Amino acid sequence: MIDSASSIVLTCHVRPDGDAIGSTLGWKHLLDSIGKSATVVVPDNAPRSLAFLPGFDSLAVYTRHEEYCSRLFKEADLVICCDFNQPSRLDKMRVLLDEATCPKVLVDHHVFPDEFADITFSFPDMSSTCELAFRLIADLGLYSQMNLDSATCILTGMVTDTKNFTVNCKSPDIYEILQRLIDKGCDKNRIVRLSLVEKSFGALKLEAYAISNKMEIFPELHAAVICLSKKECEDFHYEKGDTEGLVNRPTEIRGITCSFFLREDSDCVKVSARSVLDFPVNTICSDLFGGGGHVMAAGAEFHGSLQECRDMLVKALPDYARFLKGKTEKLDYFEI
Repeated sequence: MIDSASSIVLTCHVRPDGDAIGSTLGWKHLLDSIGKSATVVVPDNAPRSLAFLPGFDSLAVYTRHEEYCSRLFKEADLVICCDFNQPSRLDKMRVLLDEATCPKVLVDHHVFPDEFADITFSFPDMSSTCELAFRLIADLGLYSQMNLDSATCILTGMVTDTKNFTVNCKSPDIYEILQRLIDKGCDKNRIVRLSLVEKSFGALKLEAYAISNKMEIFPELHAAVICLSKKECEDFHYEKGDTEGLVNRPTEIRGITCSFFLREDSDCVKVSARSVLDFPVNTICSDLFGGGGHVMAAGAEFHGSLQECRDMLVKALPDYARFLKGKTEKLDYFEI
C-alpha cells in the first residue's frame, strides 16, 4: 500500500496526546524520507507541550482549516489511522474518513477496534501506538531509513504514554526499542523534560490549586477525584494541554489506587481516569459514561453538568470496591 501510494494522510484522535502526535509525525518523517508525500491531519489543536516536535507546525488542523483538510483526504491514496480504535474518536472529522475512497490502515493499541480499515494492526498489550509503529517500520525493513526527526517523534509517544517507562512496560523489548531510537541520536532527557516536566506558570498554578483545593480523597475506596469548572480553568489562563498529567498526581499518594479528573469544557465534561495495580478504570468509564481505554488509563465524555458527573461517579464508586481486593496498600492520608 505504501509503495503504490503517492499522497498519504496520517490522522489520529480528537484532543491528541503525545502518542497520537508522536506516531503520526513519526510515520510522516519516515515516509518523507523514502520519497512519499505525507501529511498529518488532526481533528483539533495539539497541546503546546508537544510544540518542540519536528513537523509540529506542519500539522493540518481540521477545526482551523476544514476545506484544506477535506481536500487532503479526498486526494489521498492511503490513510493511516493512528492511536484510536473507533472512527467516532475523530469527532467532527469522522466524515472525512468515512467518505475517503482510498485504502485505510489502522495502527493502534486500544482494545476492541472497530472494523473500518482494510488492514488493522491492533496490539493492546503494547505500551503505546508509537511502540507498535516502530515495530512495523522495522518489520517493513525501513529502520535504516528512519531519520532523527522520525525517531524523536516515536520516542516522545513512548515516553508520554509510559510516563518515562514507569507504566505499561510489559515487554522487555521496549528497552531495546529505546536503545535503537537513542542510536538514531534521540535526546531522551530533552524529550522527557519538554513533554512531561516543563509547564507554563499558569499551568503550574492551576495544578497546585487543583491538588490543594479541589482534590477529594475517599479513603475507604482508595480513590481520589478532582473537578475543575470551566471558569476555574479560565481564571488560570488555561490553554489546551495545561492539565495534561493532572489525573496522575493523586496516584502518587501511597495507597491511592484510582484517580479521576473531571474538567468542564464548553460542550461536555471531560473524564480522565488512572490507576495502579491493574485496577480497571476502563470498566468504570465504560459503565458510567460510555467511554473506555486501557485497564489503568481510560477516559470518557459526560454530557451534563460538572456536579452531575461528579455525583454520578462518587455514588457509583462503591460498586467497584470488589476490584480492590489485592490491589491496595495502606493509605497515607490524613485530613487537613
